[in-house]
Amino acid sequence: MLDQEGRDGAKRVEAFSDGVIAIIVTIMVLELHAPEAAGLGALAAQWPTFLAYALSYAYVAIYWVNHHRLFQFATRAGNALLWSNIVLLFALSLVPFATATLGEQHFSREATLLYMLVMLLPSFAYNWLQRVIRRTGAQGATAQAYHRRTLRKGTVACLLYLGGLAVAIVSPAAGLGCAALVALLWCLADGPLDRLFER
Repeated sequence: MLDQEGRDGAKRVEAFSDGVIAIIVTIMVLELHAPEAAGLGALAAQWPTFLAYALSYAYVAIYWVNHHRLFQFATRAGNALLWSNIVLLFALSLVPFATATLGEQHFSREATLLYMLVMLLPSFAYNWLQRVIRRTGAQGATAQAYHRRTLRKGTVACLLYLGGLAVAIVSPAAGLGCAALVALLWCLADGPLDRLFER
């Protein structure tokens, strides 16, 4: 049974996830096309596509880093872990499409709303996966402290994405600013801001 695979089963799930995330990043970079015209002006005109790529690359990188940290506490590949992980990977696989739309439509309101929605989906999925690992994985003090802190951060991230969705209706730039705050929240690990979630 899958539930009896133990730590080796969890490692296989993590390795599979690493491969899928690598493919997602590869698909995103393939959307960067060299300009047909020569000169700096033609390059400068590509800034929306490059900025959308850079933003999405940062988000995918954050998910990969935190997925790796989370799986250090996974002790078995049960059915709930397998399916919550698959849902997370599906949500992340939508990022290249949303990124391409955001860049090609030059951060239009509709493209920004789509992007924010796509960013929200893996946030929910990751929260589900973490709750599964918290329930079925390592139960020591270190694990519980990690889950308590990061689940609180995850809840704040979801709220920021939801706020960004609402704000993007009026101002796409402000909506993306909310998304940038989420990235900042997860990048600044072990800082004063991060320690707020330990209380």
